[in-house]
Amino acid sequence: MPPPRRPNAGGGTSAAAPPPRKVPLRSLLRAASVACGVQFGWALQLSLLTPYVQELGIPHAFASLVWLCGPLSGLLVQPLVGHLSDRIAPADSPLGRRRPFIAAGAASIAISVLTVGFSADLGRLFGDNIRPGSTRYGAIIVYLIGFWLLDVGNNATQGPCRAFLADLTENDPRRTRIANAYFSLFMALGNILGYATGAYSGWYQIFPFTVTESCGVSCANLKSAFVLDIIILAITTYVTVATVKDNPTFGSDEAAARPSHEEEAFLFELFGSFKYFTLPVWMVLIVTSLTWIGWFPFILFDTDWMGREIYRGSPEIVADTQKYHDGVRMGSFGLMLNSVLLGITSVVMEKLCRKWGAGLVWGVSNIIMALCFVAMLIITYVAKNIDYGPSGDPPTGIVVASLIVFTILGAPLSVTYSIPYAMAASRVENLGLGQGLAMGILNLSIVIPQIIVSLGSGPWDALFGGGNAPSFFVAAAASFIGGLVAILGLPRARIAPKKRSQR
Repeated sequence: MPPPRRPNAGGGTSAAAPPPRKVPLRSLLRAASVACGVQFGWALQLSLLTPYVQELGIPHAFASLVWLCGPLSGLLVQPLVGHLSDRIAPADSPLGRRRPFIAAGAASIAISVLTVGFSADLGRLFGDNIRPGSTRYGAIIVYLIGFWLLDVGNNATQGPCRAFLADLTENDPRRTRIANAYFSLFMALGNILGYATGAYSGWYQIFPFTVTESCGVSCANLKSAFVLDIIILAITTYVTVATVKDNPTFGSDEAAARPSHEEEAFLFELFGSFKYFTLPVWMVLIVTSLTWIGWFPFILFDTDWMGREIYRGSPEIVADTQKYHDGVRMGSFGLMLNSVLLGITSVVMEKLCRKWGAGLVWGVSNIIMALCFVAMLIITYVAKNIDYGPSGDPPTGIVVASLIVFTILGAPLSVTYSIPYAMAASRVENLGLGQGLAMGILNLSIVIPQIIVSLGSGPWDALFGGGNAPSFFVAAAASFIGGLVAILGLPRARIAPKKRSQR
């Protein structure tokens, strides 16, 4: 049967335009691959840097304040980068609208991890006292600069990458969830590699040049891990930037539709967009905020909890540093198992959402989070009141229970890495906002809770004796409330497909 014909401007007929060709799923897979390189460094950051900064001399009560750099930079960097990339038409740049920002963010990450990894050596050049137990002020300053740049790079890379996936899927609900599942899968792979790297204690033997007078074995292992991070980041960034092109049927009209807004100030547009939010958008942002209030204490203190509460070590007391580092490495191993389950859950995420609805899946995952944090509180109590014997090693049952909790948390973490972004991409797009700005707005509901936790967790823990249990209590409560809100406020949430205008 011949294709239908419609009148043209001259009164004749012309063949109807064929539907635009969808971007192949393999292209979505390659576009998401940069998440592996970014997450490899993020895994090292999560597992090793809280213990490391305490070795430099920052007390445990103030260690969380160091992480304030991340949310403060993310508060503006990711929305700003998204705002700028929204205003670039794919034809305006050889690399399209998102990929220049992905490449620049990856370069920033590479520079920053070198700064963090060599902070002890650079601090020595500034006159640090390298005796055990002394505070290394020069290294701390260098570390903070590198840490800040690292979070800027993370925010500048991940936001445009998720917006790039949304461009490629044209906000088709099913393909958007698949793309975010791919992204979550590569995050899981990066986590597995990163946590496995952090759990291995022999990198200094493979890279002997990393051991210096100011950088001992644990520091050299950290430095070596970051060198590996740069290699993996370079490979995955190349795959994303060089092998995937922009979607020519999506984005040009979006960029061209905004010339009247070019003169608006960025912050005015960012916060001014709130007045257009519907109730479903606000529900996504509220649940996201509660979810991250739950996650951030765990992210801050997971390996520190294993080193202190489970292995009864301390980075401040020389006699207890070995036990502490044993616990940190065991915690890194637990996070590697966590990432394995994260990857498995990412594979079945689309089926779960089709069967039960994204809102219900999100809510149940938050309830599981809450139960895991309660389990950590119980394990902390048992470990505090049990006799470890003359060796001082924790009982096998305590360690196994801790590893099981770490592993189970991989399932809700996979949900956190995918469903909120898929929901935000579709709901905010219906309001006529760009995907870059949409990801930036969602990022606000992540970084604001992080600021609250960073400011409050250290003093809050110190108020109750200096352990990590008080922060985990807050995490359990926030996760549980977020789960209820998701179940009741986003019941079996299904995202309506975007309607195309007829031309």
